[in-house]
Amino acid sequence: MRLGITVLGAVLCSVIGLTAGVAVMSIDLGAEFMKIAIVKPGVPMEIVTNRESSRKTRTLVAFRDGERQFANQAYTTSVRFPRKAFWYLTHVVGRHFDDPQVQLYKERFPFYDLVKDEERGTVLFRTEDGETTYTPEELLAMILESAREYAEEFGDHPIKDAVITVPAYFNQAERRAVKSAADMIGLNVLQLMSDNAAVALNYGVFRRKNFNSTMQYYIFYDMGATSTVATVVGYQVVKMKEGTRVETNPQVVIKGVGFDRTLGGLDVTLRLRNHLAKVFNEQKKTKNDVFKNERSMAKLLKEADRVKQVLSANQDHYAQVEGLLDEKDFRAKVTREDLEELCKDFFPRVIKPIEEALRISEITMGEITEVILMGAATRMPKVQEQLTTFLKSSELGKSINTDESAAMGAVYQAAFLGKGFKVKTFNVKEGNVYPIVVEFEKHRTSEDGSESSKTVKRTLFGRMNPYPQKKVMTFNKHYSDFSFSVGYGDIDFLSDLDKKSFPQLLLSNVSLIGVEDAYQKHKEGAEGKGIKAHFRMDESGILHLDKVESVFEKVGEAAEEKDESAWSKIGSAIGGLFGGSDGKDKEAKVEDSDEDPSSAAAGAASEGDQDAKGQNSSKSESPKSDSESPPKKTEEKSSGKQEEEKPSESTDEATEQEAKQKEKTDEKTEDKTKEKTKDKKEKESDKKEKKEDKKSKDGEKEKEEKKKDEEPKKPKITTIKEIINSTMDSLDLPNLSKDRMKEAKKILASLKAKDKEKMELEKAKNELEAYIFDSQDKLSQDTYVKCSTESEREELNKLMSEASDWLYEQPDDAKKDVFVKKLKSLKDSLKDVVRRVFELEERPKALDALKSMLNHSVHFLKSVKNLTTTDDPIFTEVEVTTLETLINETSDWRSTNLKEQKKLKDYENPKMLVEDIALKIQALDREVKYLINKAKYWKPKTKPKTDDKKKTNSTDKARASNETKSEEAESKTEKAESKTEKAESKTEKAESKTEKAESNTEEAESKTGKAESEPKVDEATTQSSESQEEAPKESKSDKSTKKENKKDKETKDTEEETLQIGGSERIKEEHTEL
Repeated sequence: MRLGITVLGAVLCSVIGLTAGVAVMSIDLGAEFMKIAIVKPGVPMEIVTNRESSRKTRTLVAFRDGERQFANQAYTTSVRFPRKAFWYLTHVVGRHFDDPQVQLYKERFPFYDLVKDEERGTVLFRTEDGETTYTPEELLAMILESAREYAEEFGDHPIKDAVITVPAYFNQAERRAVKSAADMIGLNVLQLMSDNAAVALNYGVFRRKNFNSTMQYYIFYDMGATSTVATVVGYQVVKMKEGTRVETNPQVVIKGVGFDRTLGGLDVTLRLRNHLAKVFNEQKKTKNDVFKNERSMAKLLKEADRVKQVLSANQDHYAQVEGLLDEKDFRAKVTREDLEELCKDFFPRVIKPIEEALRISEITMGEITEVILMGAATRMPKVQEQLTTFLKSSELGKSINTDESAAMGAVYQAAFLGKGFKVKTFNVKEGNVYPIVVEFEKHRTSEDGSESSKTVKRTLFGRMNPYPQKKVMTFNKHYSDFSFSVGYGDIDFLSDLDKKSFPQLLLSNVSLIGVEDAYQKHKEGAEGKGIKAHFRMDESGILHLDKVESVFEKVGEAAEEKDESAWSKIGSAIGGLFGGSDGKDKEAKVEDSDEDPSSAAAGAASEGDQDAKGQNSSKSESPKSDSESPPKKTEEKSSGKQEEEKPSESTDEATEQEAKQKEKTDEKTEDKTKEKTKDKKEKESDKKEKKEDKKSKDGEKEKEEKKKDEEPKKPKITTIKEIINSTMDSLDLPNLSKDRMKEAKKILASLKAKDKEKMELEKAKNELEAYIFDSQDKLSQDTYVKCSTESEREELNKLMSEASDWLYEQPDDAKKDVFVKKLKSLKDSLKDVVRRVFELEERPKALDALKSMLNHSVHFLKSVKNLTTTDDPIFTEVEVTTLETLINETSDWRSTNLKEQKKLKDYENPKMLVEDIALKIQALDREVKYLINKAKYWKPKTKPKTDDKKKTNSTDKARASNETKSEEAESKTEKAESKTEKAESKTEKAESKTEKAESNTEEAESKTGKAESEPKVDEATTQSSESQEEAPKESKSDKSTKKENKKDKETKDTEEETLQIGGSERIKEEHTEL
């Protein structure tokens, strides 16, 4: 099943434009069980589980101790108090009190007190108090309301729209009754869908790719709790109009339906119950008769249902009931043979619904692809044996979920019809089971002047006619007010018991008022076209009379062709090519109606438009037949032109070939030339004949055109419609009046309010009781012992025991607020101990989290500080300081409070609270996240392209100039050093000469003077030259740095400033070295 739901997730295209709270549901309303499905945003299709977590819910409501019960709780009540629980309501809803099905219901459940509703003639259920009565619609509304509550709780969405499945054999009254039950609780019914159609839709949705344009036939055999239905369906891919487009989608059509309203699993269960009761009486364990005890019979019914299910898979089983009657137990062995013997007249009826479905569908078994089983009763081996024997097949189809397929198919239809969902189209055409006819009086006047009347019947909706569908009934020769009746047609196909359910076949009588006035109003200058009654059978299979109108046609002046412009002619021609309408349709458009009034004959029904889902294709076919004729005319004209043009083309080609042949055949004999001249003469004569034919044709055309001009122009016809007032008197089961509907809604609303109040009261009691037991248990646990003193525990235990005694002493009519206040007082008294326990258990975890956060923050702070040293920092100094301060304060707070907390005992109120630790963690986390987000979205400063080029050129030039200057300075210093070395060597030589010339002091002094003067002059000259060279070098470097500084100020680029400043500093360092 999960795989199927996954596949359907792909079928459901996707939820488009969903608003909050959009959800739809389906209810498979069975006689014994109902299944609920839901479609909501995020969940394509899902079966709803009830409060007992069951996927199917019993269709049952019970009243006990002033409250309502549903599902399994109501089923338990039905076993103990059968009169208080009401189920199998589909047997009696929408039926008269004297209906045979109601009498059968009394026989099966004799303990119910059924009374007749004097106003409507239906059934009323009287409760044990003897005063309160409920209609079947009200009880059914309670069950539907519980289904909606389950769906809303499951889907956590409010639900207003639903598709409800009903048996295919439900008639008009039964369908209206189910819809009234839904209206009582404000549930909008999108469609009352036949359960066989829902199953067929669910089967086809998962097999879309298996179908094609060829019809494939299947039989769905459904044996449920109370009835059996066999349905022949056909699957086919068809083209249908969706808006302005024509799409190809699969379609399922109900071809034939056969049913038995009393053949089901309940009949088998009742027979087995009676058998067990007889066995118990035969055991003679008590003098009392078990048949006369309602509770004992209810217990046996429950046990019989269980044994029946077990015997479907086993040959024998023991039925046993404890304390069946007078505290006597019952135990008996039941075999499958015993069960089949009890139902020996039951099994021959199994195949009759299939025979009836095949007969009405006019399809043979050889055309059936597969027979698929549905319903829980089909699990009986004997039923399957009967089917295989009749079908002559060894295998039966068991490929669908018998319990949930109808609900899943209906919820798919709900998603298709509801708002907010878009699903793939899978068209469903249901079949009308009971034919609908119209009866009216036809008056005739004889030659002698006497008038006679005759009752005429016309079939409006035949058996197995598809719906939804619209039809129009036209009444001719009615010039005064009259009436007609609508009712069921031939019902001979029903069993004798089912025929008794139709004491009269008429559904309603319709009286028309204003026919004569409309005729007198348009008597002059207009021709009456009859009275048209517009009928509609909607998606739920319910018949409606939408309107009645009198139609007249007025003949006006002839329309001139000159009034129609060339553009309108072109538009009409193009419209004809694409399936448009001709001039007659223009007159039909004036009618403002979808139906063609001239198409309906006197007293006959003509099909009209169907709904927007594209259920009918007859209307789309008619324009196509009209559009086929204009292209034929154009083809004839074009072919005529081609015939006229072809001869001229052939003669031109012949003359060209002759000229070429003359040039080539100059040397040929004269005989050949004579033959050629003969051929030429023949061809020329042919040309003349064709030209004469052409002239004659043109003359005929001109004559025809003149005749058309001479013919009288068609007059313009205008259609006039007058609405006729109609009153409908229901002859079938009447609907609830407005006053009774309001009263029923008030009753249901009050019961719902009581249920809600009761539920809240029980919830308050349960919460108080659970808190008392839980607190008493906790006070004995080790953690609570550590966090409380002995005196506190004694006082709290005493308080809890007193509260427990107080709870059981409260009366049943106590209010909810009393228990809520008591619970609050108990929580306040135990608040301090609970807080200490919480702090003791959670504080270590919180401290670890704080420590981890501090470590993370410290590491993050280091990274932040590194990023602030760059030329373009991400974080400001204030942000870094704020984080650092917060880390230090949090660390100090942690260490201080941790020391104080260790000094306290566990039973004392803590000083270091988990809440305060969480706030510290939150503060650190907030500050760190702020800085992280800032770094995440930070962008560096952008650099203009033109300025970057200038900056790079200036920096490169500065670097190059600095490097050349430094090289020149180094070379000059090397030369100066070499000169000083030479001067030193000269002085050394001079000193050596003075030592040798000691004798001649005068000459030595003169020589040494000269020698000393030379190096001094050299040093002076070198120093002066070096100083002169250094001065201009220094001035040049200063100028370059000034120019660079000006450029830096203009561009304001921090990175280039550092490069240029660094370059100038290196130059200065080199100067200092010099």
